[in-house]
Amino acid sequence: MRPPDGDTKMQVTITRLGHQGDGIAEGPIYVPGALPGEVVEGQLSGDVLTAPRIVTPVAARVRPPCPHARACGGCALQHAEDAFVAAWKTEITRAALAAQGIEARLRPIVTSPARSRRRAVLAGKRTKKGVIVGFHGRASDTVVPIPDCHLLHPDLMALLPPLEEVTALAGSRKGALAITVTRSLAGADVAVSGGKALDLDLRMALAALADRHRFARLSWEDEVIAQAAPPEQALGAARVAPPPGAFLQATEAGEAALISAVSETISSAKQVVDLFAGCGTFTLPAASGADVHAVESSAAMLAALDRGWRNAAGLHRVTTEARDLFRRPLMAEELARFDAAIIDPPRAGAQAQVAELARAQLPVIAAVSCNPATFARDARDLIAAGYRLDWVQPIDQFRWSPHVELAARFSRAAA
Repeated sequence: MRPPDGDTKMQVTITRLGHQGDGIAEGPIYVPGALPGEVVEGQLSGDVLTAPRIVTPVAARVRPPCPHARACGGCALQHAEDAFVAAWKTEITRAALAAQGIEARLRPIVTSPARSRRRAVLAGKRTKKGVIVGFHGRASDTVVPIPDCHLLHPDLMALLPPLEEVTALAGSRKGALAITVTRSLAGADVAVSGGKALDLDLRMALAALADRHRFARLSWEDEVIAQAAPPEQALGAARVAPPPGAFLQATEAGEAALISAVSETISSAKQVVDLFAGCGTFTLPAASGADVHAVESSAAMLAALDRGWRNAAGLHRVTTEARDLFRRPLMAEELARFDAAIIDPPRAGAQAQVAELARAQLPVIAAVSCNPATFARDARDLIAAGYRLDWVQPIDQFRWSPHVELAARFSRAAA
């Protein structure tokens, strides 16, 4: 029987990790920062053990490499050795598949190196003493400064002083700015939301700041304030300048691993459909060997993709279609002209679109997912329709976080 909240200290033994990376003891009792097998002491508040002290550590425990690990909410697992985290994320993928009755060959996980995040959403807040730019604290609205972050690429770390200037200029003490920073071939791509309303003076001050710090682009609530050069990304043989704040894979290593897995799957295809194509992460590399039809709900992303394709040399034909695939999935009859599909849906998965892929019976499907649970659900439907799941490639580009991504190959028996 658990003691009442706030009672004397209690000890618990951690039996497993939760999906947020916190330790879980019987009860369940949640213990942030604890690992399976550890004995932990603390006081119970609700179902959380507060101010936990590790009484008996396990061998997988390491000293967090980053000095901000205890306070910052950007990382949840710096206290665990890399091999433990890799095994845990692989097991998350395996367990999600098993929950749907699926066994599959899992390839060794690919983990992005430290200090390699090229895109992140930072928080900027004005205080009585000045400004803070960093990540939110764990389960808190507090903004934690990160002058020695081990997650972000050095080029993003160099942006912290200019972003403090942006925050001082246009931030509020009532709330935090959301600052999306992206490393591009032309320099920093900065997109800000949650700040003051733009007037002429603020617009001019922000433009001058962007020029002084040589930002490639500065956007405010999706409006471009200043652009010195298109903030391009290399996608295969093409260069693409995504719209402000657009989705981009978090690390170059993670993106390369995903592209490699997709390219392997569709290597013999000549007519490919790319569903949830975004700005062309998979479309444009695929166009080196096949005609590709890219489908995406955002017309702005497709316009960027199309410009990139038209300005590249040696690529096959690429066509685009703006379409909400949740409300209007491509039907089996529309998919029939393709011999391979790429699908990279949001976290919710794409059950309606997968149902049409299952009906269409394309020879191969390259699936990419940022949610093993919804991937497994959709995989079950494809397998029920006669596909086999040839392999799954776990990919960890959100290092030290609970998130895991994957790529997979589905094929028909004759493929």
